[in-house]
Amino acid sequence: MMGLTEGVFLIVCGAQFTLGILVNGFIGLVNGRSWFKTKRMSLSDFIIATLALSRIILLCIILTDSFLIVFSVNEHDSGIIMQIIDVFWTFTNHLSIWFATCLGVLYCLKIAIFSHPTFLWLKWRVSRVMVWMLLGALLLSCGSTASLINEFKLYSVLRGIEATRNVTEHFRKKRNEYYLIHVLGTLWYLPPLVVSLASYFLLIFSLGRHTRQMLQNSTSSRDPSTEAHKRAIRIILSFFFLFLLYFLAFLIASFGNFLPKTKMAKMIGEVMTMFYPAGHSFIVILGNSKLKQTFVETLRCESGHLKPGSKGPIFS
Repeated sequence: MMGLTEGVFLIVCGAQFTLGILVNGFIGLVNGRSWFKTKRMSLSDFIIATLALSRIILLCIILTDSFLIVFSVNEHDSGIIMQIIDVFWTFTNHLSIWFATCLGVLYCLKIAIFSHPTFLWLKWRVSRVMVWMLLGALLLSCGSTASLINEFKLYSVLRGIEATRNVTEHFRKKRNEYYLIHVLGTLWYLPPLVVSLASYFLLIFSLGRHTRQMLQNSTSSRDPSTEAHKRAIRIILSFFFLFLLYFLAFLIASFGNFLPKTKMAKMIGEVMTMFYPAGHSFIVILGNSKLKQTFVETLRCESGHLKPGSKGPIFS
């Protein structure tokens, strides 16, 4: 029978899921409508749209996982259904994180101002760079999923040995190997984190240099380039902090079996995990002029003041 804690947990997860679907669905709808009208889509709009789609799928997976925690704990811990969910979660999760990283790199290459030959080479070939990054994201996401499948195989071997109640040195060796692979699996999150940090610091340095030039020329510090720098920095910085929160929640959910009050630890991790796909997407809306304008006009239209329209994006 479901207790009060489980009921509150499902209500919170349901609310976060609904918010995430609305926010990411709004992004997909606006960009999809724009593409349908013009038959063209900018690179930034494409990345944002695929990011929103991956997060919608991710939210559906997390919600399914939440129901399993409450209604089928045994299946959640060791069943084949859980393994399938974990495979899809891992692939979609890493793909979503890499899409957000690609968005940060795109903003950096489009907005930052440096005269270094390598940076200029990347800036002039930004479309090609993004295509290769997206392909790399797909390959790395597949790699992380393959690593998880290998972990499942080792876990099934451990379960078989444990079932015989023959706890030998071989079992301990396999168990330690499983723990090591489980911990090393988290290193797949390191590359997008490093790339996002690099993009953030490059934008910070570029903004500092640009601001000094504006002051020397007695020009207003609120010129379009400065504002674009600040918007991109906010988006990348929010991704960085929300990613750290998400990563902490993922660790709590993943290592819940090794913590006291296992079920409670998993529920806390699950609630924290669902905050990231909606929170960062909302910040993306506020940082993109087309999405923000449409969002504001939609709210006004709901109040009966204005008919929705659209405006060109900042980053095209």
